[in-house]
Amino acid sequence: SPIAFFAPHSGYSNAASPLGVLDDFRDMVKALHHADIEVIVDVVLNHTGEVDEKGPTLSMRGLENEVYYILDRADLARYTNYAGCGNVINSNHSVVRRLIRDCLRYWVREMHVDGFRFDLASIFSRGEDGKVMANPPVIWTIDSDPVLAGSRIIAEAWDAGGLYQVGRFAGERFQEWNGPFRDEIRRFVKGDTHTVANLQQRISGSMDLFRAPWHSVNFVTAHDGFTLNDLVSYNGKHNLANGENNRDGSDANHSWNCGTEGPSTDPAVETLRERQIRNLILINTVSLGNAMMLMGDEVRRTQRGNNNAFCQDNPLSWMDWNLVKTHSGLLRYCRYMIDLVKNHLAFHHRVPPVPIQWHGTQPGRPDLGENSHSLAFTLEDKNGLERFYVALNAFWEPLDFTLPDSSAWRCLVNTANPSPRDVYQPGEAPRVEDQLRVDARSCMLLFQDV
Repeated sequence: SPIAFFAPHSGYSNAASPLGVLDDFRDMVKALHHADIEVIVDVVLNHTGEVDEKGPTLSMRGLENEVYYILDRADLARYTNYAGCGNVINSNHSVVRRLIRDCLRYWVREMHVDGFRFDLASIFSRGEDGKVMANPPVIWTIDSDPVLAGSRIIAEAWDAGGLYQVGRFAGERFQEWNGPFRDEIRRFVKGDTHTVANLQQRISGSMDLFRAPWHSVNFVTAHDGFTLNDLVSYNGKHNLANGENNRDGSDANHSWNCGTEGPSTDPAVETLRERQIRNLILINTVSLGNAMMLMGDEVRRTQRGNNNAFCQDNPLSWMDWNLVKTHSGLLRYCRYMIDLVKNHLAFHHRVPPVPIQWHGTQPGRPDLGENSHSLAFTLEDKNGLERFYVALNAFWEPLDFTLPDSSAWRCLVNTANPSPRDVYQPGEAPRVEDQLRVDARSCMLLFQDV
């Protein structure tokens, strides 16, 4: 609920001067750049903290209410609410469009950030009457602005008013949060039916939605919703602490608690949860597109089942750094998977993408039936110098996969194994013959040096 789009949040700085937060922010960006880390700012340019007609007058309402907000045409004293937060910015008005452009330019020029993720970006598609525009001026202004040309621009291509534009968002440069990827990967790993055909599309870069894999930001969890630990620990949301009688937050979580709701001391439950977490991480990282991970998932951060913890500034939403030691094995696994996809061209998105060869338990015969719970595929780099085989088994029993050829394969990843035997360096990886047994609810990744 921002008020001043140009101002960093003062709570993120310990500077005594009101302007000290600017220097602190810039110093942070410089330090991250020195470590070869880009900074992408999550910007909320769809609503403000002035809320609805009952809210305070703090900024835009007092300047020119009808210009800065989309009002209810039947009653101009009321606000439309496509953001779910009381009001909506009138982003395609010429004055507001210039404000948004100048704001983004400021963060690039003065604060040196590398890009933006636009919260509820489909609101940019709404005109001054709230109706959807075919070519929204504000989107093309951002897309084509020369100052922003080198910046990453990422859209959350939906809003709280029911507008859903994943794969149909205007602009040429925008990457998009891939909501179908999140939902369909969750459903497959959970063990739902009717999932494998859609899983194929998501793994191969969601070309049914996007012009190229680089447009897709693949994710399983985000700051909205369950953490990865809670996704495998709760069947339903537990948001009573938010004070809305558990009405807030999404009900469509596609989660499974692995047999016990909430924390468990049962070794079998904990083993299965760790395995499911590794499965979700593996599918996310090896899929074509841009993998996004929620901080803390690599060490099983929990919000105790709260899937809408934005209002909780307390240990429920804080990062517990003791988890780094408690779950060092999972952290090691995440680092391994990130290094793997960064260092091997077979996993890099490109145009056109190198075709994926699909398999089931038998080579070249993927089972796309409604009751299928398995899929396998091979990927290779564009020069054909290295090749990977990935087998996914979401079934509750082991499955035997016949490898596509009898050449020497080595197992790099087996999510069924506890740390440190879940991953191997290439020189230490065990050889695999023609048959590959994949344990229940687990995944394996093999490497073949062509």
